[in-house]
Amino acid sequence: MSYTLKKEGKFNYIEEGEGQPIVVLHGLMGALSNFDGIVSYFSKKNYKVLIPELPLYTLPLIKTNVKSLSKYVKEFINHKKLDQVIFLGNSLGGHISLYFTKHNLVNVKALVLTGSSGLYENSMGNTYPKRGNYEFIEEKVKEVFYDPKVATKELVDNVFAIVNDRIKAIKTLSIAKSAIRHNMATDIPDMKVPACLIWGKQDTVTPPEVAEDFHKLFSDSELFWIDKCGHAPMMEHPDEFNSILEDWFTKRSI
Repeated sequence: MSYTLKKEGKFNYIEEGEGQPIVVLHGLMGALSNFDGIVSYFSKKNYKVLIPELPLYTLPLIKTNVKSLSKYVKEFINHKKLDQVIFLGNSLGGHISLYFTKHNLVNVKALVLTGSSGLYENSMGNTYPKRGNYEFIEEKVKEVFYDPKVATKELVDNVFAIVNDRIKAIKTLSIAKSAIRHNMATDIPDMKVPACLIWGKQDTVTPPEVAEDFHKLFSDSELFWIDKCGHAPMMEHPDEFNSILEDWFTKRSI
């Protein structure tokens, strides 16, 4: 990633561009670099793109959950003096966006969800990665994508390091259990904001029926499919993803 990671107090984040704020939230095994295509494109289109580094492994275990991560995002938004933000969340990042919106609806202009948890998901397929087994983890990371080549060695190494760190592994499970507890199905109909759902047709983590359920639950949503694509459309098909999102922004005057 060629972008500078800013450090202000407890916040580490990327900030590029000027204009309407888009706050991008990464997933449980995600990295800020997953969103390079979004940053490079929309930061040149009158949007301010911000990606906070979520404290997935630095919060006390008792606070390692969706609620506390949403609170952290609220503190970040207050720190940056942002309002009427667009949230763009992948996987866990989408779930945090939903939880934030439930409690801070007045601060949210729109939601963009891609491979979002919040209803149900298959974590790393259906099995938590086995510690110490690099080949198993490599296989599971590749399964997240339609094109296994997207699972670079750097990405596999990062996941391998997480699952082989005892504390990080425990906190990963804590967040996963929290995600199950904080099911958003009954809350979404009350979220009166426009929602753009961009989904990979071959997503095995949050499969297509999850996207369909989100679409039914939102009072104002549009669902877009990307073919030959898994759980992270903005990584596998960044140009198509950006084109869909820009067209939606234009259509909705966002």
